[in-house]
Parts: sequence; C-alpha cells; structure tokens
Amino acid sequence: MRISFLLHNGYHYGGTIRTTFTLAEELAERHEVEIVSVFRHRDRPLLGLPAGVTLRHLVDLRKDSPGYDGDHPDHHRPAEVFPRGDGRWKQYSALTDARIGEHLRGVEADVIVATRPGLNVHLARQARRGPVLVGQEHLILDGHSYRLRRDIAHEYALLDAVTTVTEADARAYRELNLPDVRVESVPNSVPVPSVPPADPAAKTVVAAGRLTRVKRYDVLIDAFAEVAADHPDWKLRIYGSGDAVQDLKGPLARQIKERGLGEQVFLMGSVTPMEPEWAKGSIAAVTSQRESFGMTIVEAMRCGLPVVSTDCPNGPREIIEDGVDGRLVPVDDVSAFARALRGLVEDDELRAKTARAALAASERFDPGRIAARHEALWTELVERGASRRTHSAARVTLHRAVGRVVDAVYTQKARAGRIVRRFR
Repeated sequence: MRISFLLHNGYHYGGTIRTTFTLAEELAERHEVEIVSVFRHRDRPLLGLPAGVTLRHLVDLRKDSPGYDGDHPDHHRPAEVFPRGDGRWKQYSALTDARIGEHLRGVEADVIVATRPGLNVHLARQARRGPVLVGQEHLILDGHSYRLRRDIAHEYALLDAVTTVTEADARAYRELNLPDVRVESVPNSVPVPSVPPADPAAKTVVAAGRLTRVKRYDVLIDAFAEVAADHPDWKLRIYGSGDAVQDLKGPLARQIKERGLGEQVFLMGSVTPMEPEWAKGSIAAVTSQRESFGMTIVEAMRCGLPVVSTDCPNGPREIIEDGVDGRLVPVDDVSAFARALRGLVEDDELRAKTARAALAASERFDPGRIAARHEALWTELVERGASRRTHSAARVTLHRAVGRVVDAVYTQKARAGRIVRRFR
C-alpha cells in the first residue's frame, strides 16, 4: 500500500508526532510511506527522520529558507477550511487551506491518514474520491469544544474510518451516528526501551508529564508525603515542565518546601529521552484528572515499572489491570493514592511481582502489533474500495456545501455575539 500521513508539524516534538513517526517507521518495512507536515519551522525534525519514510512539508516558516512562506499574503488571511473550533485554528490560514487542498487533490496514495480534528475536516472537505480516508483522534471527543464536536459530527461522515486511542472514546464516536464510517480503537505504540528493565529494589517513585493542573502533582506530593513520613529513604522524581498557559513549577516547589520534602521530592525538569529515567525508579505514579490515552503509563510499564494511577477517563483502565500490573485509585483522592503507593513501597516481593507483570503486559503496545491492527483495517477498506461505496459525487458536493453554509452561519453568530459583548 501507499500510505500518506498528514501531520500538523513533523519538525516539532509531541505525543502525536512521536506515535505517528513510530507507526510510519514500522509500516515502512512493508509499504510505501510518507509523512506530509503542514508546517516546517526548522531544518531537521527534532525526533529524527523515521527509517524508510519520506518527510515533506507544505508551508515553510524558516525565515532563512529560500522557500519562506511567512511573507505570502494568504499566510495572513484567516483559514476557512480548517475549523475554528480546533485549538490550532489561529496557526492556519488561507495559504494552508490552499496548500492542503492542493495536496489532498493530487496525492497518489491508497490510504490518507490525518492526525488531528482540523486536518480530519480538511480530509473530508478537500480529498478526492478514491483513496481510503482515515481520521485519527489522539485526544478525546468529549474534550473538544462544542463547535468542533458539531463539525466532527457533520464532516466526518465523508471519512471511511475514524480511529481512537481508547475503546471508551470509540464508543463516544459511535454515538455520533456516522453512517458507514468504521470506528475502531487502536492504542498508541511504544517501542522496546533501549535500556534494561528497572530494578524493583530501587527506592524511587517516578512521574512524568507537563506541570499543569490536570496532572495534579499537588495530589501526588501530598500522597507521597504520607508514605515518606515512614519511609524517609524513598524519593520522588517529577519530570516535566509547564507550557505557555500554565507552569506550576513555582507552586509545586513551594509545596515541597512547606511539606519538608526538600531531600525527598525533586522537580527534574524535562528530559529526553525518558527511558533511562524511568529505569532509575521502581514505581511510576500518575495523578491526572483525565488522560486521552496515557503514554507515560505504557512507557513506564515498558521499562518494567508498575504504575499507580488515578482511574481517570479515558486511558488508564484500558492499560492497567488493577492489582496485577499496577493500581487504579479514585481521582483526587490523596489518601487512596497514598495507600496504593504504600502497598508497593512496603512489600518488596509484591513490587517485584507487579513489575514483572507490567513488563509482560506492555508487550501488547509493541509497534509491530499496533501497526498490524492499523494495517488490517486499512487493507480491508482498500480491498473493498471503501471511499467509493456510497459517496456519489452529488452526495459529496451537497454534504460539503451544507457544511460551508452551517459554518458561515455559526461564524456570523459568533461575530455578532462578540460585537454585543463589546458594547455592553
């Protein structure tokens, strides 16, 4: 098969980029694979180029490049195809509308895979009939704005398949009643670590992720404080940094100081790669209020760490078998989290047994196994000519026209609302 991925920015760093690169590299062993990045802002991709995969871009934002597009007049005009409900809308423009459309109408591929809602909408609105059209959801449907969910419910009807990273999210998509669209859950993959498995005897708890409120590291610190009072030889290392909107490093550092944990709890900052850091611990901790999947859980398990995690929507309960390869506890419950940590801290044999189970269970997220699931779905759709099954040219034209009208009406109402608020 010829497979073409459409990615927001393959030259940056992030979970969607990592999992796309991993999947593409695995598929490239058997298929012709390319990744098309909408944006390019540096010479080389931060994650390196996946073996056997072609990487190209549509809009060049490198100021020293002869192909620099930042001065193009359409670069400063708002996007009309990319949906306003997608949080990346302001980064898109009339130029990206045109470049993505040109790409989708001309790409020679059996399968085109878009990797975020805004690009999935482009796929539905601009792709030619013929290739199998697959929209991937790397977050969760319920986490999107009302406006974006409305676009998804209408536009995705022209796709052939939607894949989510959890079965819980797949159920939410099936409730949208997208006729003739296959909705399947296929989790993200994590490669075999390049380091030996962690030593269960290490007296270190490891956590990793952005220093933002949703991760609830304040809960983790309070829970660890209850354990550390009786086990002063144990340490907690938290890896990660904040973002442009939130950075809780300061408040967390004050909390650590106030709890008298300066010699036991450490804010380690961002580290790449994380594998060697996971391997220095013996327990992983996740206190999130919500997760779209839980990549850090799988990464920790692949390094041989049992994970104590909140039982938050959507991913942890589909990764961890409570009491076997980790523990699941209620969200925001400091005492319950402390008890789960204590159970593993105080029982060396249980910790080692759970670590072995975590390492074995994590094999189901191996890139080869995950790629095979995508491959089976796409092959089936290609063989039956999926995108030609019911989508007549007239139906596609009408569907897209209705989408444009509804979008225009919504935009007018939004503008009117802003004007009213401005003059109140």
